[in-house]
Amino acid sequence: MAIWCPDISSLDGPRYKALADAIDVAIGQGDLEPGRKLPPQRDLAYKLGVTVGTVSRAYALAEQRGLVKGQVGRGTFVRSLATVGSFHNPVMDGDDDLIKLTVNSQPDDGVQKLVAASLTSLAANDPSIGELLAYTPRVGLDRHREAAARWASGVGVTFLPDQTMITGGAHQAILTALSGLTRSGDTVLSEHLVYSGIKRVAGRLGLRLQGLSLDHEGLCPDALEAACRSTEARVLMLNPTSHNPTTATMSEPRRRAIAAIAERYDLILVEDDVYGQLPEDRPPPLAALAPERTVYITTASKIVAPNLRFGVLVAPERLFDRLADAQSDLFLICPALMAALFTQWMDDGTAAHLTERQRGEATARQQIAASCLDGVRYRAQPLSYHLWIPLAAPWRSSTFTDAARSRGVAVDPAFLFAVGPEREPHAIRISLSAAKTRERLARALSLIKDTLIAGPIGRSDSI
Repeated sequence: MAIWCPDISSLDGPRYKALADAIDVAIGQGDLEPGRKLPPQRDLAYKLGVTVGTVSRAYALAEQRGLVKGQVGRGTFVRSLATVGSFHNPVMDGDDDLIKLTVNSQPDDGVQKLVAASLTSLAANDPSIGELLAYTPRVGLDRHREAAARWASGVGVTFLPDQTMITGGAHQAILTALSGLTRSGDTVLSEHLVYSGIKRVAGRLGLRLQGLSLDHEGLCPDALEAACRSTEARVLMLNPTSHNPTTATMSEPRRRAIAAIAERYDLILVEDDVYGQLPEDRPPPLAALAPERTVYITTASKIVAPNLRFGVLVAPERLFDRLADAQSDLFLICPALMAALFTQWMDDGTAAHLTERQRGEATARQQIAASCLDGVRYRAQPLSYHLWIPLAAPWRSSTFTDAARSRGVAVDPAFLFAVGPEREPHAIRISLSAAKTRERLARALSLIKDTLIAGPIGRSDSI
């Protein structure tokens, strides 16, 4: 195997940090798979033209980030919990040579100008603007929590402001929830395939994720019941609407079955519903079916605007203080200025307008996918920003990812999302929102179809 040697010449900052960032990106893109041994420090230093000390510092920084693990006498290996990096500059969709369909970040479409105008309006018209720059209550200012509760209630359940806290996005809300509900060493149940950020949060908190089987609707009730009987787990993390990565959406009967099992075994449900407001015809959230035991998480970043780092966590009264303490301890409070911007958008209708615009863009991009991938078997939702392609033999996730990359497209292989010892499927996730333009998306999807047709060894096989 050829020595892995990244190009760090264009990366900013000290060379050791640039190399650590390159390791992060390579893991995120699947170039460095879990268990892969990194090059010996001296060999990589020679290839890069840097000192051994620089490589040593880079490996140490990557280990601090939880990406790799050094073993005395054996070398440094990619950790199984570090199957995705933070993606260097994730808002970029690549360059002329590589289109990245890997990050589920919604298209901006001029929102930055709207943000600037709204901030100007806030500064001119809000007499308490100075309050937004001071320390705020740990769960947010009351007027912002009221707006957050109204926003979250858009999924068909009434959330109260005193149940609601504000975070700097859904990822922070997940960290708050798992930090407040568990202790290091605990087992947390989840789907067998999950949003990769959950894996990173669990690894950082010292939690053991136990993945449970999925079908076309998502989490299987039988698998959940078996896990409740065989473990002492008391928390279930799940994504029932437009599941990331498979796009599965639970029916209402399935959700009621999950809620009933949670009641029977006294499980706390952490409902990741970041895509819940995109579908206009949606089943009720688990928070409506089991309100006394569900921690509900959503965000405006996926629905309103990608640069609006505004997350919402809603919790039952018996859990609220524990979670508020966790958020305060971790200092994961959303800046009040950002919360004020969101509140203004809720009040003046901008949030609703941008949500409709995102739905329209999601619809258009799904139509592009249907056209460009005609004849390809894949899973999607009409209002979803990603899709899931199961790969037929002899394709494997890693070989397809490499083949697509050689043609100029980066996609996410299934192993980035896999939890537990169960063998992950050979499949890929494609983010339809990552491409900056619809034309660029169409070009990338056509290249993906060409790759599927050519086959892993250059055959011209039918799909």
